[in-house]
Order: sequence, then C-alpha cells, then structure tokens
Amino acid sequence: MSYSEKNLAAVVKGDKSIDLRPWSVPDIGENEVLLSISAVGICGSDLKYWAYGKCGRFSLEGNPMVIGHEASGVVEKIGRDVKQLEPGDRVAIEPGVSCKKCDFCKSGRYNLCKKMRFCATPPVHGNLCRYYVHDADFCFKIPATMTAEEGAMLEPLSVAIHTCKRAGVQEGHHVVIFGAGPIGLLCGLVAKNYGAKQILTVDIDENRLKIAREFKATDLTYRVTANDKDPKELAEKLHQVARDDGCHAALECSGADSSLKAAMHVSRPGGSVMLVGRGSLDVKLPMVMAGTFEIDIKGIFRYANTYPEAIRLVSSGAIDVTKLITHRFELETADDAFRTASDPKSEAIKIMIKCGV
Repeated sequence: MSYSEKNLAAVVKGDKSIDLRPWSVPDIGENEVLLSISAVGICGSDLKYWAYGKCGRFSLEGNPMVIGHEASGVVEKIGRDVKQLEPGDRVAIEPGVSCKKCDFCKSGRYNLCKKMRFCATPPVHGNLCRYYVHDADFCFKIPATMTAEEGAMLEPLSVAIHTCKRAGVQEGHHVVIFGAGPIGLLCGLVAKNYGAKQILTVDIDENRLKIAREFKATDLTYRVTANDKDPKELAEKLHQVARDDGCHAALECSGADSSLKAAMHVSRPGGSVMLVGRGSLDVKLPMVMAGTFEIDIKGIFRYANTYPEAIRLVSSGAIDVTKLITHRFELETADDAFRTASDPKSEAIKIMIKCGV
C-alpha cells in the first residue's frame, strides 16, 4: 500500500466541522523529507479557520484545507540532497518554509519572507494527517528523551522565545502579560528562564490565572472585570498590584484591543509593548505618549531561529511544556478535539492529537 493510500487528513471548510479524508502525498523533492506525523497541537489560528474560514488577513476563500501546524514526526524517506537527516529520525517540524534567498532570509529574519509557505495558512495545507512532506532544513532532530508531544509543543514555545527576545527580557525585569492562554503561559515560563524578577499576568478568566500560578508562569495575577473599562485606570490598578511605576515589557497575548491600550499605559518609560495577539486591524493608541516616553511598540509574527533554543530548554528540563497539555485525542476523533478546544467549559489549555498508526 502506498503512502497516499495510507494517508488520512483532517480538512476544514470554515463551518465548525472536520472532514477526515484520504489525502494524496506528493513526491519528495531533492531537499525534502517524507514524515510520519506523530503528534499535532491545536492552535487558536486553527480554531479560526475551523470556525470561520479565515484568520487575520488569510482566508480559505471557499477552498477546503488540511489544518494543523504544531507538529512532530518521524522521517520515513529523504530526498537525495538531504544530509542531516535519515529515516527513523524523530523531528520537530518548523512549519514555515521561506525562500532562503531574499534579504529577509539572508539577514536571519526569514519569518518575514514574502514567499513564506506556512503550514495551514491558505493556500498551503497543514500537517494534521498521517503523512506529510516538508523541507528538511526546517525539520529539527529531537533527542530520544523528548516525547512526540514535547516536539509538537516546540512550535508555540518558539513564539514565546521570539517574543521575549524581541522584548529584550533580561535579569531583573518586570513583565506584564495580557492573556493566560498557551502563548501567554509560555511567555511567562520563558521570561522566568531569562531572569525576569517579577511577572504579572492579566486575564478575564480566573481559572487560567490559577493555572498560571500553578505552573509558576507568573508571580502575580489580576482578573479583569466589567468595571475595568478604562485602559489607563486598569494600568493604574496593575501598578498597584505590581508595586512599581511600570514594567520593562508588556506582552499583549490576548488579542483584545483594550489590553493593547492598557499595555501602553502600564509600560515604564523606555519599556516595550509586544503585539503578540491579533486584535482589530485599526486600533486607536496613545502614540504621542509612546513617543514622549520612548516606549517601543514591536510586532510579533511567528518566529525565526528559535527551534534549537526551544529544544535545549525542553530537553534540559528548564521548561516543562507538557503541563499545558490538558486533553488528548486520536486523529479519528479530531472533530471532537476541535469542539473541545472551542468550548470554554472544557477549560482546555493545549489539546494534542495523536496521528501515528
């Protein structure tokens, strides 16, 4: 039986359903590998394509798409130019493949490559399937001590690493994180590893704040209520909780416009505001204040050059990503997995889907 005959893929159409379909496997190129997918995590962007058929500026436009981009797998076959991998190697899959030739790629910021092809970003299909072909340069060998689920978790961990690096988080810093979802929690863990002295996490969900405390991803928490409508007043409350005059880095991981505004006010002069979450396309911000106090506003788009560090942090035990995995499903029950991920009552943090036979 061929790989195409054995392959099964989870396909979304933007109608809150998953179709499990036989899916053809393309021939591998000279620098590509055929992978048997082991585990795939569900991301917030996956849920948006599943529910609405679009995420930010990307849209299915009526075309069904194989979902999934947080994955690990085992090498089945290699292209003739592949030297660093061999069949049987276990790998974490960096889902974005850049052109490797443009100025962005050559300068190390390949995440901004205009020809980037990213798993489960239209029109590129994802890897929530049994078999998948990927560029070998973006497959990272993982140690025998690392599980397949940990390998898949390197993708969201990479977002947190990229965020903390761009924010310049270092020893002694105070950090405020808006949003205690998977990315916010991982940002807290990475910031701790980088030496942050104090982390304050802000969310509307008390259960997620409880989890942040239990995971030791934060030192302090604040639950936003309906009374916290004014961003400037919210920032004042956060100053009181933190007992400081502002943070060195405010990481907006929730996608809420109000949180982004509060992040501007909670930053100290010379601080940084990181746009990790995706809110409205046009948000009114106190830009004159940002200019006056030299507050750096920086965007976060995926990551670059993070997988080696992510592997080191997890394999060394510095960061335990498995704590975030709250639910597990098989590929055959992917529809249930997505429904669980979208249901607030499930209290899911990270859902992992096993794809291997």
